[in-house]
Parts: sequence; C-alpha cells; structure tokens
Amino acid sequence: MEKIAIQVLFCYFFVVLLLLSGTAISQEVDDEIEFNYEEGGENGPSKWGELHSKWSACKNGRMQSPIDLLNERVQVVSHLGRLKRSYKPSNATLKNRGHDMMLQWEGGAGTLRINGIEYVLQQCHWHSPSEHTINGQRFALEAHMVHVSQDGKIAVVGIMYKIGRSDSFLESISDHLTQVAGSNERETVVGVIDPRGIKIGSRKYYRYIGSLTIPPCTENVLWTIVRKVRTVTREQVRSLRVAVHDESDTNARPQQPINLRIVKSYRPDDENQNP
Repeated sequence: MEKIAIQVLFCYFFVVLLLLSGTAISQEVDDEIEFNYEEGGENGPSKWGELHSKWSACKNGRMQSPIDLLNERVQVVSHLGRLKRSYKPSNATLKNRGHDMMLQWEGGAGTLRINGIEYVLQQCHWHSPSEHTINGQRFALEAHMVHVSQDGKIAVVGIMYKIGRSDSFLESISDHLTQVAGSNERETVVGVIDPRGIKIGSRKYYRYIGSLTIPPCTENVLWTIVRKVRTVTREQVRSLRVAVHDESDTNARPQQPINLRIVKSYRPDDENQNP
C-alpha cells in the first residue's frame, strides 16, 4: 500500500512539473539577442524556427502571427461582447529585451476576462512599425498587452498607432525611456504604473487564434486587435527604438499566412442596428 502511495505521489509531481514546464515554454523569450529582424540574415525571421528546436513553430506552425486583417475575410459578429478589463496599478520594471522595450508588472496588474477565463496582465511591449495590418495598411506602432491565465493560456490585446498627436501613456513613461536610452542597464524599476492609462477608445475589435510574434512563436494565442487606430508622435516611436540599442529601425515580424483560420470582427448590436 505504501509503495502504491509513493507511486501516486511521484506521478502527481511529474504531472505538475510537466504543467509548469509547458507554461514556461509558452512565454516569450526574455533575452532576444539570439535572433533579429534582418530579412535574409542568419538569425532573421525566416530562420527563427531553425535556431532552436523549441522554436520550430516559427517555421512549421500553421497558426502564426501577425496577419493582415482583411475586411473581405472577416466575419462580423455581435456575440463576442465587450472587453471586460479590470486593470489596477502595480509596481513595474522597464526591460530592454534586446529588440523591444517591455514594461513588466510585478504579480500582474489586473485581469482581462474572455469566455469566462481570467487572464492576468503581465506585460506590455511595442513593435514598430505595426506587425498586424488592416486591409494591407501598416501603421507606425503596435502595442501588445500580454495576459496569461492560471493554466498558462495566453491572450494578447494589440493596439495600433498612426503618427499624430502624442500618446499620453508613452508620455508618462518618457523619462524612464530616456533613462534607459542613456544607460547600459537592461532593467529599470519604474515604480507604480497604471495600465488603465493605455487607452483603447473603441468597443470594436478583431479576434482570431494566432501565435506569439517572437520566439518561441507559441500557437493557440487568443488575439484581440482593437479596431480604432490611435495616435503617437514620431519622437515617441523613435524613443522606443533608441532605448533598445540594437541599431535597427524595426522590430516587426513579417506577416504570416492566414491558412484556414477565421477572423471575427466584433460590432455591438446597437451599432449593427444603427450603422
């Protein structure tokens, strides 16, 4: 009997270990030095899947991101519902991961609820130009708010920006970006940051199943791309690039085949009745 109990206990710990390791693998890499965005280069996007066996999805995956959100293949629906965000201020650290700046909240900064599942907001980072496009149009910047559920599922909210008026959230962390740009430090503690300052400004959004856009390119990521394109200044876009110190003008992955995936566009019922 004691032997059986020991075997059961061993199996339990083995399963827990597998779950934890699976969750860890699903996350984006913290150090991006091993790859770059140089098209045709040895470590460029077309080669990511060959750099590590754990990154094979970057080459062989069938649900990769980013994609073009083309109106002709989008299903307009009203049943998805509004984004249920319950964010809160939390201590944060600004990290230079090698090709992007990541704002990471300690212990999470509130939740996003989708289909009854709560995803905790872990971090936000930026790509320039935008990785996703709308009807073939690319924008100056794209923010990714990365959320993770208790069982390791990933949900990302993408917000795109065109050149125009200053973005208030980026303005609020501009001093920290300047500090990173003038330092060799990879991390800077920035204190309490309220993610509610990252404005969305629209109830409409696109929804599809894709992947992380950097290695390991993990699939089955639930993507929500806000329909409204916000504004940012050229200087704000430049400050995000300068702070990274990678001497590159871009950190956007090329677009990936949509294959047989369905892209939905949420439009509230009241707007369907009154276009």
